Parts: sequence; structure tokens; C-alpha cells
Amino acid sequence: MQRITGVDVARGLAVLGMLTAHVGPGGPDDPWPWSLAQVVDGRSAALFVLLSGISVALISGGSAPVSGIRRVQARAKILVRAFLVLGIGVAVILLGTPIAVILPTYAVLFACATPLLGAAPRRLLGGAAAVAAFGPLLHLALQEAFLHLPGREFTDLLVGDFYPAVVWFAYVLVGLAVGRMDLRDRGVRLRLLGAGVLLAVAAHAASALLTRALAGDPTLVALVTTEPHSSSGLEVVANTGVGLAVLALCLIVADAVPALVSPLAATGALALTAYTGQLVVIALLGESVVWEPETGTWLAFLGVTVLACWLWRAALGRGPLERLLHTLAARAADVSPDVLPPRDADAVPAARD
Repeated sequence: MQRITGVDVARGLAVLGMLTAHVGPGGPDDPWPWSLAQVVDGRSAALFVLLSGISVALISGGSAPVSGIRRVQARAKILVRAFLVLGIGVAVILLGTPIAVILPTYAVLFACATPLLGAAPRRLLGGAAAVAAFGPLLHLALQEAFLHLPGREFTDLLVGDFYPAVVWFAYVLVGLAVGRMDLRDRGVRLRLLGAGVLLAVAAHAASALLTRALAGDPTLVALVTTEPHSSSGLEVVANTGVGLAVLALCLIVADAVPALVSPLAATGALALTAYTGQLVVIALLGESVVWEPETGTWLAFLGVTVLACWLWRAALGRGPLERLLHTLAARAADVSPDVLPPRDADAVPAARD
């Protein structure tokens, strides 16, 4: 898998953003018109999933997609990683923290991208647009029907309140399309930045106008709001725009001042370990760190997370969970074409194809 420092920086910001949403000061009852926790809520998770699509693209060749046996190997790696992330996600859910854990949905979305490794970027972006347009309608239609079915844990992956796969798959498709571009090219980065800003501004502006116009109909408002985790089409567009802009800026800054962003890049390279680790610590400290957030606790979480990842990356390379995923995925992908024994000239002639 190719490593691009700017992508790791963006992933590090996504992890710290989700941490801030979990234990950061401020929230819906904050007296200020906005708080940092409110700003990162939903957007950080969307960036995290968008970057998963880029990871799928990089595993399968980046801007030069692999084919043949190498594509089979890439699919094996992706599926093994998805299976392991799903297991880790289930394990941290069992800790009982008051956190909506993203890892199970992340794993499912990661696996769902495997049939699309050969798809062209335009088709992927068209698919993302279709999911953003129809996914929210499907989410609303199926959520009530699935509410009374057994196996709520499974149905929540598809149509849950926080990370419904029928909507969030749009982020993976965008990420896979972006990962097929040459992210080291300056022109690509500037286009991503421009497109991101345009999408974010347009979606938030359209949402503000439509929300006011449809204020008397809660169902229609739910389809046009950009509130975090509303899973509306406009929220998907807005979060995608923010994600693309953040990614472009990270790519630019990482090349300009690599030493300055190396702690964030290390955090992004150890994203699974960092995310899982914070949930374990929250479980040990108790629910009060989530329901009664304090600035000091939040800063301690940020500082320890970044410092621990930075030191581990410098001394030991891959994080413990990342090393597990890499090792098992590499073993699963250790395949080669069958070598047939030489045919005896005096043997019975082989049947024609």
C-alpha cells in the first residue's frame, strides 16, 4: 500500500475530531452559538469514512489500478482487514461506553467497495451522487420497517441513527474515486480544494434556505437539514465538501512542512489503534468524561494520543492493531497462479477449450 503523508495527516485530524466529539467541551446545550465539539461532530466521522475509500484505492494501485491476480490479492487484503475491523468494533462496543462506535459500519462499507476496484472515477462519483440522493429516502423508509425486526445490531448497520450504510456508502465511493487520482499532483489538489469549498458552501446555503421554507413539515426538514448525523442528502454533500477541502489542505501542508505535521501523520498512521485506545480509556474512566466533558480532560486525551502515536511510530513503526491487520491481510493475499505439471507428449491429448 502506498503511503501519502497528507492522507495520514487528514486521517489523524479525523481521529482527533472524533475524540473531540466524544469528550470535547461544548455540545447542543452550549451557551455559545457553536463549539468545537459541535463543529467536528459528524464531519470527522464522514472524513474518516471518505479516507477509507482512498485507502481502498491505494491498496489496489492508486492512480494505476491493479488487475488480474494483483486485483484478487487486493480484494483479499481489503476483505480480511474489514473482517478484523468488524471484530475489533464488536469488542469495543462490548465495553459499554456511551459512544456510537463507527468501526462495524466502517468495516461493512470497506468490504462493499471490493467489487468496485476496477470502476472508473466518473462512475464512482455518479454512484456517490445516486446514493446521496436516494439513500436518505431509503433510510427513512426502511428505518421504521426494520425497527420491529429481530437482529437490531445488524439492521442498525444499514439504517441506524448514526452511520447508516445506505447513506454513508456515498463517502466511500467519493474516496475511492479521489484515490484513483494522482494525489501528488498540485493541480489535482487545487481542484479538490475548490470542489470541496464549493460543495460545502452550496450545501449549507441550500439547507438553510430549504429548512426555513419547509419549517412546518418535520419529515421534509429531515431530508434537507445538515445537522450532524441527520443522514440527509445535503449533509452528505456538505460533509463531502468539508472532507475534500481538509484532505487537499493536508496534502499541501504535508509537502510544505512535513516535520511540523509529523505528529498528526503518525496519529493517522495509527488511526485504528488510537481510536480503539480512546474507547478503552473512556470505559476505564467512566461515562462522566462523555456526559460531563471538561477542557482539561479533552486536552489530556489529545496530547496523550498524539504523543503516544508519534513515539510509537518513530520507534516501532506500525501500531499494534495496524500490524495485526497488515500481517493477516498479507498472508491472505499470498496467492499465485496455479502451476500445472508438464504434459506428457504420449499421454491422452487434452480436450480442446
